[in-house]
Amino acid sequence: MTQTVSPNKNQPLNKLINFFDTETILYIVKRVLQGLLTILLASILSFIIIQIAPGDYLDTLKQNPKIAKETIEQLTIQFGLDQPWYVQYWRWLVQVVTQLDFGTSFVYNRSVASLLGERILNTLLLAISSLILTWLIAIPLGILSAVKQSSWTDKRLRVISYLGQGFPSFITALVLLILAQHLFPLLPVGNMTSLNYAELSPIGKLLDVGWHMILPTIALSITSFAGLMRLMRGQMLDVMRQDYIQTARAKGLPEDKVIYVHALRNAINPLITLLGFEFASLLGGSFIAEFFFNWPGLGRLILQAVTAQDLYLVMGSLIMGATMLIIGNLLADLLLKAVDPRIKLENLK
Repeated sequence: MTQTVSPNKNQPLNKLINFFDTETILYIVKRVLQGLLTILLASILSFIIIQIAPGDYLDTLKQNPKIAKETIEQLTIQFGLDQPWYVQYWRWLVQVVTQLDFGTSFVYNRSVASLLGERILNTLLLAISSLILTWLIAIPLGILSAVKQSSWTDKRLRVISYLGQGFPSFITALVLLILAQHLFPLLPVGNMTSLNYAELSPIGKLLDVGWHMILPTIALSITSFAGLMRLMRGQMLDVMRQDYIQTARAKGLPEDKVIYVHALRNAINPLITLLGFEFASLLGGSFIAEFFFNWPGLGRLILQAVTAQDLYLVMGSLIMGATMLIIGNLLADLLLKAVDPRIKLENLK
């Protein structure tokens, strides 16, 4: 007997196939090509700016009387600093394209790719957790503030959002550090793991890392949460004044369905387009939280590289940041289409 397959079982697969139609694939290819061109131009501009800056990494070594002049000359040739900037850039670009080799760090004397690979996972963990926490809190509170417009609840939430946006990230980190000292040992104030991390079970290691993530995640989330909540409130108020919302209410639909099905679906679209920028800004701004909480992430590594004028480590970090911004924007566009199929990708700029 032939067994019939339920249409419901194939529904998610059919939706996925329909989503990645010819239009979507062509759009992805177009954006990838545009992204590669953007990264190329950004790398050229960054390399020129770094070269314009006075001095280089070897200037610090030249001031050390214990290092022989021959050693300095050998290092100059080894790092290619004796060549014009355009020759240095061309050699670096060729090895990136052909071998995915971003060069060797002057300070660490290690592959830039390996250094970035170690740190980027820690920074992504912090950034993604902060992004999730921000959206889980800001979106419901923004909706509540819009629904309760001009009430005491709305006024309190608006004050909280103003205070959150008014606090710089480093002030927020300092306040959290002070609070953590009074709450010690409830919350750790530094590093990514405890001293006995190696002795813990797999679940214990996971919980330990999560325990250390609490304060830096909150520090990253507060400013983003405040701005996102205000934007969600404004979008909901605009949508709830539209004629089709009034029509839905006139038809006798439950208020919850009017708000969470009809209004929210249209109000949240502009916020989805901000996901790419918000994700990239979290990656770029994470160095503040990483510095104050001694988190071994990419932000601290970039800061040290810029201070030491570690040319290839700075270049690799900038390229990774630009790539994350491009990927984030592309994912935001695709997510926007998934949420609202009426949107045409070619109309997105």
